Amino acid sequence: MIQKGIPFHYFRGGTSKGPYFLRTDLPTDREKLTSVLISVIGAGDNLNIDGIGGGNTVSTKVAILSQSTQDDVDIDYLFAQVSVDKRQVDYGPTCGNILVGVGPAAIELGLVPIAGDHTTIRICAVNTGAIVESVVETQGGYVNYQGSAVVDGVPGSAAPIRLRFLNVVGSKTGKMFPTGNKIDLIAGVEVSCIDVAMPMMIARAKDFGITGYESRSELNESRELFNQLESIRLLAGKMMGLGDCQDQVIPKIGLLSPARGNGHFSARYFMPWTTHPTLAVTGSQCLAACALSPGTVAEGLVKSLTKNCNELIIEHIQGSIKLLVDYEISHGELNFESAGLVRTARLIAKGQVFVPGELF
Repeated sequence: MIQKGIPFHYFRGGTSKGPYFLRTDLPTDREKLTSVLISVIGAGDNLNIDGIGGGNTVSTKVAILSQSTQDDVDIDYLFAQVSVDKRQVDYGPTCGNILVGVGPAAIELGLVPIAGDHTTIRICAVNTGAIVESVVETQGGYVNYQGSAVVDGVPGSAAPIRLRFLNVVGSKTGKMFPTGNKIDLIAGVEVSCIDVAMPMMIARAKDFGITGYESRSELNESRELFNQLESIRLLAGKMMGLGDCQDQVIPKIGLLSPARGNGHFSARYFMPWTTHPTLAVTGSQCLAACALSPGTVAEGLVKSLTKNCNELIIEHIQGSIKLLVDYEISHGELNFESAGLVRTARLIAKGQVFVPGELF
């Protein structure tokens, strides 16, 4: 059997990592594309031993890039969440951490020219339609990866990449509160079903019998917790108009608790069948919308923002994430305009990844 080599760049984006491909190097047929990505990652084995996946959902992610045909947009970014131990791929959500690497990857792949010391790239996350502005440091005609920006959950420091997320309200459902309620009672638990950058089911940690300050391993070991979360998540998904979510990673899950440090609140984020080691970029925006909106499950848990302050800090397992949010509250309703944050990325490897030729 002859193998087929596919050019790729392997990036860490935020607290995730994976291969970045040109759309033109992959099959256009979705079924064939799925088979290729399963082979690339080695999905269906919890170690991904026959692929380049890392045996964890933060390292079985794929970015597929192409030049956009939309006006005022440079790059179309298709995200694929490849399963670890199942031979399946979910194209429903997007990923904000992998998106951090899209700007540098677009330059490295020759899709966008460098424009001075800082190159601004407008990206469409085609899974949800969100538009994101990414500012990448490009001194000397190259992408700069070295710098002093620190991201909790990533060793060391790197050059900052500044992101501004637009059009994130109703990313999949068209509504911030797709059930029509700010709080729904599902199986005796109060939840807020919110769709901002990522559809999520958000609840209070204490309502699931935990503090919300547990470590990732402590949470992952509690099968009882995950069984309860999943049963409520599936009902929430139907109520949000997402249909049967048994094989979908959306809606994601967030559990809130009061801050223990300098943050405004603390969160544990689920992907949804395992605990995120830090916090997703998209999920952090949805959690922020929940925290800022009056009448959700976050009410009473969140430290008040000082007047005219748009900086929101969310504590997570390995530290915190800081968002700059543009919003206003009028007549008790949240108008969420945009969210910005600083993350980092690094090019780790590039070359060819091989799959069975018959897949093409």
